[in-house]
Amino acid sequence: MSATNTLLIEALSFAYGDKKALNNVSFAIRPGECMVLLGPNGAGKSTLFSLITRLYDTRQGRIELCGFDIKKHTRHALAKLGVVFQQTTLDMDLTVLQNLRYHTALHGLGRSVANQRIQQELERLNMYERRHEKVRQLNGGHRRRVEIARSLLHKPALLLLDEPTVGLDVPSRHALVEYVHQLVCEEQLSVLWASHLIDEIYPEDHVIVLHKGQIRAKGSVADVLALTQTSQIKDAFTKLTEAA
Repeated sequence: MSATNTLLIEALSFAYGDKKALNNVSFAIRPGECMVLLGPNGAGKSTLFSLITRLYDTRQGRIELCGFDIKKHTRHALAKLGVVFQQTTLDMDLTVLQNLRYHTALHGLGRSVANQRIQQELERLNMYERRHEKVRQLNGGHRRRVEIARSLLHKPALLLLDEPTVGLDVPSRHALVEYVHQLVCEEQLSVLWASHLIDEIYPEDHVIVLHKGQIRAKGSVADVLALTQTSQIKDAFTKLTEAA
């Protein structure tokens, strides 16, 4: 087991019939590290997330979460994982509080601990006063805040974010990006953030450029810039994804 890594991916490959979606992908994320996953449509980002969350079964390669093999110790591994998908998975006809209590019940948290964590997370996102509102009454930015709060209630070690800012206005998007980076810095949360928006990358982040199922570059922002001999990530991304 590799407990020093929050997430370990080794030689991961996956195909849909004859079409290879991922080809020998390997990388690791350490505690307190934000890894931004960049790639054009069809690069394999969604397939990778589906394998990490066990929506798809891993056939080739290995995935470990906090040292737990995701196939051999699925329950222990997934307990370390928080997820925010691109499409909302909140129940629109339940209140914010009801949505969050349902999540804590699934993770076996007692009522007292659940209430304490719900209040803590909603207050940190300035949403506690809206806890009795139905989700459908909230705008897109506020729904995202609720989903972020929900993903953190069981104290995961790794947060998966699948393009969570899609459809948000600029202030909401910037606030969400800043909040997640604050969690990384202050609580040593590990994050794997799939995005196509270059301005969501902070200088201290790590980056993976995925193209046609293969990792074209990985490392710190400085590492990727040095590899591509560029001065900006957007130029590095263009250079790496235009290659055959």
